[in-house]
Amino acid sequence: MALGRLRNFLSGHRADPSSPPPHFLRFRSSKLFIILTLCAAVFSDMFLYGVIVPVVPFSLTERAGVPVEDAQHWVSVLLAVYGAALLVSAPISGWYADRTSSRRLPLLFGLVALTGATVLLCLARSVALMVVGRLLQGCAAGVVWTVGMALMVDTVGQKDIGQLLGYVGISMSVGIIVAPLVGGVVYQRSGYYAVYYVCFGLLALDIAMRLALVEKKIAAQWDDVMDVKAEGKADAGEAGADEEVREGGFTAEEVKGEDLAASATNEAAASTQPPAISSTTTPQPRPRLPMLTLLSSRRLLAALWACLIQASILTAFDSVLPLFVSRTFSWSPTGAGLIFLPILIPGFFAPLFGAISDRYGPRCLAVSGFLLAIPCLVLLRFVDHNSTKQVVLLCALLAILGTALAAVMPPLMAEITYIVEAKEVRSPGIFGAKGAYAQAYGLFVMAFAGGCLVGPIWAGFVDQKSGWGTMVWSLAVLCIGGAVPVLIWTGGLVTRNNAKTGAERAVGRREVKVDDEGEGGVVDEGVMKEEAK
Repeated sequence: MALGRLRNFLSGHRADPSSPPPHFLRFRSSKLFIILTLCAAVFSDMFLYGVIVPVVPFSLTERAGVPVEDAQHWVSVLLAVYGAALLVSAPISGWYADRTSSRRLPLLFGLVALTGATVLLCLARSVALMVVGRLLQGCAAGVVWTVGMALMVDTVGQKDIGQLLGYVGISMSVGIIVAPLVGGVVYQRSGYYAVYYVCFGLLALDIAMRLALVEKKIAAQWDDVMDVKAEGKADAGEAGADEEVREGGFTAEEVKGEDLAASATNEAAASTQPPAISSTTTPQPRPRLPMLTLLSSRRLLAALWACLIQASILTAFDSVLPLFVSRTFSWSPTGAGLIFLPILIPGFFAPLFGAISDRYGPRCLAVSGFLLAIPCLVLLRFVDHNSTKQVVLLCALLAILGTALAAVMPPLMAEITYIVEAKEVRSPGIFGAKGAYAQAYGLFVMAFAGGCLVGPIWAGFVDQKSGWGTMVWSLAVLCIGGAVPVLIWTGGLVTRNNAKTGAERAVGRREVKVDDEGEGGVVDEGVMKEEAK
């Protein structure tokens, strides 16, 4: 029995029919534990990214022998290397995750890469090793974000995905806020290696949680041993553990019934078709790659573009805000770091914004966020001298801007899920048996990483050439460029009758009619028949 459990643990699934269920299976496969594990993974990734930021300048000069005047250049290079690795690894890890039998394995691969990156950065005494460490760190981040969000969709379906993705946003915000503060304090009080001791302790906790995680579809393999189905009906946290074998929340019975209905419909349609002119049978074209199918959706492209814009604006201040408050208010490095709190703290409201998106649809909230950000960015140009009122104005505008940007991201992240589901509803099996959620979120992470690269470079260039006022004006124009596509396509084409609430988006296939531009729109049967002519 012990050997059987060990085989199950190592393989990540039921090794043979006689193997016993894992210990604490219900808890380890529960929605609560899976969400906690994914939030911990995101927090670990962001913490390990940010905790070494205050340490890198000193490690470059004291350990790698980089001249002080060149330290800023290499800090920028290490930041860019991380973003480039994230940009490349996200779609690749998404493609791989959609072709494996379990999301758990790529998550463990990402953890191995993250551990290796941390060890390299800890021991590195040359710039080359630091670059390799940041490359591995970026690759690990691509895996964590891509596979983690796909696993969350597998676990909870799409009805309340916006609110739950908001908790992921909280994990990201906490990691970003806490990491530099912890890194700076620990480095100052206990030295270089103490910073990495904290990192290794966090990694140990992350390893334990990821190894303990059991996906719901894997837990369902022990239905003949444990009454998972009954427990799922009794406990809302376990609902669907034995039935949700299909991504997006459809049960096996629904899928079977819908497939039979679709088959009957196809046969009836085929019997009414006129005979082909050619005597030879033309083979059906092979489906395109899931990535190409996704990229053919203007609705998805609008969401990805908006993600890039949001990330660009959010990270643009990383390169200019510390220098701006330093030269305008003569603040110390500590004050320059704390000025980011008004932007980042509103991220704690992400679950609330996600719940609003689930209830009223993604378009309204995302567009409102962009529109609210525009006047904040324009008014920031009036912060130009040192006074208490100017400091208060700056903090207030940054807080409103942070709230606006926090309102944009949860609906856009949920929109990725809705688009994949709409494509699948329109053409069942278009993405294969395992779906394309990981690849879709790989594209999302790719867009976000692109924004993280573009934002700091653009803001730094404009600020250096034309000043702070022109820089914030340019970001306001960028917001307008993000709001327009979101208004037109997010949630489906704005001129069509699209699903708005989570309940509407989660309806069965026979109630949904979708097309290339208004994917997921709900129409009545008469309209469907009319459009079919």
